[in-house]
Amino acid sequence: MRMLKRLLLGGLALLVLATTGAAFWFWITPVGVNNYVNKVSLQLATDSPELLTGIGLIDNTMLDFHSGKLGDYTKAGEEKSLETLRKAREGLNGYGPDGLEGQELLTWKIAVWFFDDILRQSEREYSGYRITQLSGVTVNLPEFLTDTHAIIDRRSAERYVARLNEFGRVLRENHERVIDDREHGVVPPDFIIESALVGMRKFIAGGASDNILVTSLPDRLASVDELDDESRTALLQQSEAIVSSEIIPGYERMIALFQDMALTANHDAGIWRLPDGEAIYRDRLRSSTSTDYSPDDIHNTGLAEVARITIEMQAIMDAQGVPEGTLGERVQFVMEDPSQQFANTDEGRQEMIDYLHAFDDKVMARADAFFITIPPQPLEIKRVSPDREDASPGGYYSGPALDGSRPGRFYINLKDTADNPRWKLPTLMIHEGAPGHHFQISAAQLIEDVPFLRRLSPFTAFTEGWALYSERIAKTDMGLYDDDPLGDLGRLQAEMFRAVRLVVDTGLHAKRWSREQAIEYMITNTGMTEDEVTREIERYAVWPGQATAYKTGQLAILDLRTMAEAQLGDRFDLRAFHELVLMNGAMPLSLLREQVEAWTEAQASL
Repeated sequence: MRMLKRLLLGGLALLVLATTGAAFWFWITPVGVNNYVNKVSLQLATDSPELLTGIGLIDNTMLDFHSGKLGDYTKAGEEKSLETLRKAREGLNGYGPDGLEGQELLTWKIAVWFFDDILRQSEREYSGYRITQLSGVTVNLPEFLTDTHAIIDRRSAERYVARLNEFGRVLRENHERVIDDREHGVVPPDFIIESALVGMRKFIAGGASDNILVTSLPDRLASVDELDDESRTALLQQSEAIVSSEIIPGYERMIALFQDMALTANHDAGIWRLPDGEAIYRDRLRSSTSTDYSPDDIHNTGLAEVARITIEMQAIMDAQGVPEGTLGERVQFVMEDPSQQFANTDEGRQEMIDYLHAFDDKVMARADAFFITIPPQPLEIKRVSPDREDASPGGYYSGPALDGSRPGRFYINLKDTADNPRWKLPTLMIHEGAPGHHFQISAAQLIEDVPFLRRLSPFTAFTEGWALYSERIAKTDMGLYDDDPLGDLGRLQAEMFRAVRLVVDTGLHAKRWSREQAIEYMITNTGMTEDEVTREIERYAVWPGQATAYKTGQLAILDLRTMAEAQLGDRFDLRAFHELVLMNGAMPLSLLREQVEAWTEAQASL
């Protein structure tokens, strides 16, 4: 989480250069808080060539200095960025809050919260696992190189090869950092080590010639007209040679290190197992939820929500004639209904993707009635690469590039189509697409006259809370389940999933639950398969607190809407409420409350 936020901030401000052409802007004293936040981001931008490429805008332009490089993963490089951020945070005090109002005051408050949160977590150097089954360079960089680095001409193809060579360096740097972490008591649980090993071994199993970093290249090079056959062959040969000499040996060294760590690793699942683990978890909860809720507060909220949702789910299953049993048993009965299954074949997987597209069209046909701004960025539905299916979640979203060069993408894990029967897909599509992540993240990119920090949604409770809120309004406002009771059951199961997360995340990290105890609780209360649940619980083990953001954020937005509806009565305008929430960008929940309260007061006085 710390690395993710540092990288996110690192890329924000170079976009100012790209959009203004102000080549010497870096050295100019900024005027106003917006320019100051952009300048700080610019100072950090060179830390993350990966993020700059991910955002878009300046790759393959005259301002492109980075797309043949990867970031510095050494301890010295991280400390350099952190010291820059410390100074930047001190400087922010000179720009507010006195004398600011409106959007500038909101920008100042958001930036203060964001910088303070990063600094608070970064001061704990040994606070998480650098390489896991879900994250770290062994997972993230292959997907970045194959899916994000664009090859559009000879130079970008050559820069791809340069980045392959850089990947070897990055693996060496991370190998040293994992050793350092181990010496300071940071070793993943045995089951995380084994899962990470499965992914690393699978990645290099076929050798260089069969590695996705090489096999994905011919089709990409074929689209570059200025390359002749000889040039394409040379680039392929260079790529295969680098994968063979630099990248595979890097993975082999990491595999050997993880195998050695596995010999002494224990089975404890929670972050409490690390030095100062309880304090680390409090920081993670605060960062993920943007609240001051204690682990007990969140745990008890989860238990209450599980009880409420259970009653609603049981009522639907009673009405549908589902045989009696525990909640989990009854959900499993519906899961196995043949009429709800897609064939676990390439044809069945394509049928599922076609179904998702059709449902998204249905949602978009109703969107105007509930939203003022309809984001224009396209959405692509894409299968998770088969080589990453074992460790990937059921689905996830990647936002569009700011320059429009890449659409928003919903990645769905199709390893086993039985994991996502037909009755569960509408809610998954709503959460990841419209009006969930795709609406919120795309809308934020449209906001004008604010720093890029406010356009890139780095607040988990807001972004995930909005997506889960979207699932609710699909039922209560948009009527998308009026003729689909099983689809509504899917909505409730998805909400139950997020409520259970409050219980198991705090259970693992604060109440010292075992991995097996958390798995049993989740299976019992969701009816999900053991494989699905195991992937989820192992995710929570390596991302403490993140899973609590969803339900915490949803409940906050629902609470604010209820407050506004009660105060405004017939004058409450749902489209205007959604415009307020979306078109100010993501922010901590405490600041969102301030915004909604001010808006409600202003509406009441009209």
